[in-house]
Parts: sequence; structure tokens; C-alpha cells
Amino acid sequence: MNLSFRQLRVFLEVAQQGSVSRAAESLHLTPPAVSMQIKEIESQVGLPLFDRVGRTLSLSTAGEYFVVHAKRMLAALRDAENAMSRFKRLEHGLLTVGMVSTAKYFVPRLLALFRQEHPGIDVRLVVSSNRKALVELLQSSECDLAVMGRPPRELDVRSEAFAAHPLVFVCPPAHPLLLLGHLPVGALASFPFIVREQGSGTRASMEHFFSEHRFEPSITMEMGSNETIKQAVMAGMGVSFLSMHTLWLELGAGLLKLVDVEGTPVMRTWQVVHLQSRVLSPAAEAFRYFLIERAESVLQALDAPLLAAPPAG
Repeated sequence: MNLSFRQLRVFLEVAQQGSVSRAAESLHLTPPAVSMQIKEIESQVGLPLFDRVGRTLSLSTAGEYFVVHAKRMLAALRDAENAMSRFKRLEHGLLTVGMVSTAKYFVPRLLALFRQEHPGIDVRLVVSSNRKALVELLQSSECDLAVMGRPPRELDVRSEAFAAHPLVFVCPPAHPLLLLGHLPVGALASFPFIVREQGSGTRASMEHFFSEHRFEPSITMEMGSNETIKQAVMAGMGVSFLSMHTLWLELGAGLLKLVDVEGTPVMRTWQVVHLQSRVLSPAAEAFRYFLIERAESVLQALDAPLLAAPPAG
């Protein structure tokens, strides 16, 4: 059914008044306009919603059921309007956002945009070393919201995807892999890998990708920091698998290069997560809504030029 909230209000007024003319007077419309709306609603529903005796209208059986649903839909609209009004008036509050270390490259950008609209909100960022540590923060209620790649199965949480998260292979400039063009995963076999530690979301995504391709990488270093890994790759100590969102600066400056490997970029999603048992503050609700509505376009604008760049070689 393709019905508007305005039509639902007209329907409920006619149902309450039992008369098109009285409903028209109450709604400040003409009776023909109200009659037209009722005919359109019945056409959309596919059933008569009123029994007509002369100028008197009474709800049919289908109409009685439809009243219940129309009231629910308008109540949901009122709830949404109230929530949005609360956010518009939001001026003060404390927001604590926890995140995996990979998310620290973009969450501050999003928070800066958010605070332009809500300058009175104080923000506290908590960066966890990896996913496991962030789950512990969530469990202990030390953050209002968490930004992560994989929501925890061991906790009762609400998780909502808000943006795409590409993961890619990188190497230093002038690396032999860049001369080979589009590569099968097996072409990586003879090159040393520098990887994130066990427990990180990036490591889990890499292992899942390699498992799907039945590939065993030659891991020579394991590090708990994206920054340290990038420095090691730039120094020529190996190749790595990292989030695109940790690489904007280095790729843009030509300090690192994407390796064009079959099946990449590996696309995951960023999630905003909170405990189901926790009632979010107005500040947290506002930022959650901001992420879902705005973050995708911000991150896509930063990713697109790098993903669209022609392969080196």
C-alpha cells in the first residue's frame, strides 16, 4: 500500500466523526477532498472500509481493523517526531565512544562533524588495542557506544551497520608484486607477511579470506599496531593486509601501494554497538543516529579516489 500519513489522519477523522462533512470541517478541507482521499485509501487497501447508509458512514469489519493499524502508524510517527525534536534541542551532555584501534582513523572526523551540529556535547574517546578489549569495555558499561567491525556474540547487544569497510593488501612502492598486475592469491606465497595480532578484527578478516582461498601466508612478524605495521611495510620488511581506513594518508602520498589481489578489496561493515540493557543518553542516541545517516557518505568520499586509482606497474 502506498498511503501517506495525511491520508491516515483523514481516515481516522472520518471514522471518528462518522460523516465526511463533519470530518472536512474538523480538518479544514472541503467534503469532496475528504471523499476523494477515502476513495483513494479504499482503492489502495482493496476493501471497503466504511458501510454507507445515506450520508452516514460506519466502519466495516475491515475498517475496524484498519483503524488499529492507522493509529499505530501515526503513533510511531509522533514518537519519531518527538525523538527528532529532542535531538534538535540537544545542547549538553557527555558522550563516551569506544572503538577498535582501526576506527580511530575516521571516528574523530565524524565526531568533528557531529559537534558542529551539537557543540555543547562533551566527547570522550576510548581506543581499545583490539576487538577483545573493546568487548570488555562494552561489558563493563565504560562506553555508551562502540564502533567495531564484528559485534560480539557473547553479549546481548544491539548492532547496526553504518558504513562499508574495505580491507586491502599493501606493499611499498617499487615492490615486485606491483609489476604483476591482477594477482591470484597464490602469487603472495613467496612474500613475507606482517600481520595484526590474534584477537584483532583485521587479523580475523585476513584469516577468513585466506581460509576461503585455501592459502597459508608466510607470517614473519605479528604486531599490535597499525602504525608499526605500516612503517615496517614502508621499510620493505614485507607486505600486509590492513583496513583501507588506516591507509588514507600513506596511499595518498604514495608511501604505500595497493596490491591488486583477486577478491579484494575484502568488504566488511562498520557497526555501531551498544548493550541492549543500557538506555542510551540523548547524546548517545544523537550520535548513533548521525553515524547511521551520515557516516557512509563521508567514508565513501575518502575511499573512492584510492580504490579507483589505476594499479601500479
